Amino acid sequence: MIAARPHPEQGFRTCLGILSLTRSYSAERVDAACRRGILIKARSVASIRSILQNGLDRTFLDEPSEHQPLRHGNIRGRDYFH
Repeated sequence: MIAARPHPEQGFRTCLGILSLTRSYSAERVDAACRRGILIKARSVASIRSILQNGLDRTFLDEPSEHQPLRHGNIRGRDYFH
């Protein structure tokens, strides 16, 4: 957060805002909401608060994984075409 802002103070205030959410929500929920926020590139206090208010921190979210292309005899691939 701090590195993404033009001034470190802005990132610091955002971090303090997210930490202040632990007054209303448990630390585990805030942590889960932050993980979800990072995955969907929503890193503002308002976004994390929205995730918590809507209970999205408790829902399943597929984490991006590095999948290799499917290799199969019936798949021709780009080399098949001229």
